[in-house]
Amino acid sequence: MRPRGFTLLELLLVVAIVGVAAAGVAFALRDAAHSQLDREAQRLAALLESARAQSRASGNPVRWRSTAQGFVFEGLPPVKDASALPSTWQAIGIQAQSEPVLLGPDPLIAPQAVRLWNKDQPERSLWVATDGVRPFAVRSNAP
Repeated sequence: MRPRGFTLLELLLVVAIVGVAAAGVAFALRDAAHSQLDREAQRLAALLESARAQSRASGNPVRWRSTAQGFVFEGLPPVKDASALPSTWQAIGIQAQSEPVLLGPDPLIAPQAVRLWNKDQPERSLWVATDGVRPFAVRSNAP
C-alpha cells in the first residue's frame, strides 16, 4: 500500500504559484486615492475644454474658480436640463488651488494651471494646465 499525502516538492510548488499570483494581484490593484486623483484631473481638463468651447461659441467670457464644495463656472448661460457643466468633484477629498481660470472667448488665452491633490495624499499633486494655445492637459509636475 502506497502512503497518501503530498511530497515536499509538490507543496513548495503550490506555495510558489500562490505567491506569484498574490504578487500579480497586488501590483494590478492601484491605490484608490491615486486613481481617483488621476480621474478627477482628466475630468477637469475635459470640463475646462468644454467651457472654453462654449465661451468661444457664445462670445461670452467664462471663468472657472474653485470653491469650498467643488468649483464653479461663471459666465455660462443658464441651462435647465442635464447639459449644464457640473460643479462638484466626483471623488471625496479632492482639493484645487488656482487663480480664477479665464477660458475665453478669445481663441488664445493666457497660460494657466490648476493644482489638484487629494486630502488623503497631500504630497502628490497633479496639474491641469494649458499654454494658452493647446488644450488643457494633465501634468505631474508644475508648469
